[in-house]
Amino acid sequence: MNKNLHFSIVSVFLFFPLFLLFRGAAGTTITLLNGCDYTIWPGILPNAGSSGFELLPGESRSLQPPPGWSGRVWARTRCTFDPYSGQGSCLTGDCGSGELECNGSGAKPPATLAEFTLGSGSGAPDYYDVSLVDGYNVPMVIKARGGYGSCMTTGCATDLNQRCPNELRVRDGGACRSACMAFGTPEYCCSGGYASPAACRPSVYSQMVKSVCPRAYSYAYDYVTSTFTCAGVDYTVTFCPTLARLVSAFGDYRSS
Repeated sequence: MNKNLHFSIVSVFLFFPLFLLFRGAAGTTITLLNGCDYTIWPGILPNAGSSGFELLPGESRSLQPPPGWSGRVWARTRCTFDPYSGQGSCLTGDCGSGELECNGSGAKPPATLAEFTLGSGSGAPDYYDVSLVDGYNVPMVIKARGGYGSCMTTGCATDLNQRCPNELRVRDGGACRSACMAFGTPEYCCSGGYASPAACRPSVYSQMVKSVCPRAYSYAYDYVTSTFTCAGVDYTVTFCPTLARLVSAFGDYRSS
């Protein structure tokens, strides 16, 4: 074997564990990008170093949660906050704290959720998904940048508010409820006698969601085709991605 080639191969294998070590020490970066043509106020639970801020159209903000962090990110929309006290509320995705900071409160459904469980370091994989189980308020896509594993782009780039059935539609049309939220019955909520994957099957409503957004969580037990893993990676969560922007930046995520 060529000595230079042999040295290169050995160097790669020696360097790779060091990459994992330093990558784990540096932590994962989650970048939030507002592709909407309106302002959003991201909610983060639990706090990942930055919470309760305004994100104007086209702006981005990066978070660096610690290794092992498990949490969710969502968009609060149509918010009004007092510039001095921070008191206020949002029409969709409100966390109910009455303040700009969510202070440990989650999103009030319906809201599109980006969910993460980060690895604890040393090459441990992350798990991530976009969930519509609690309903929907804005399009959202998660893109893994770098890393290895099943690092697929996932989410729902389609505006489901335009396709929301009347019985699920929030009054002003700014969000779409889940069937569980709308009807509250065990078969839609996967509760009671339906609290198992075998008993709780996709409903006509979750099938509608899945047909449009095949990689998003459509109901409680829709994890086989909706949860992805990756390691040694950073993420971009894009609110209101346009298909043109997705294809230009990431390739066609529907077939990747």
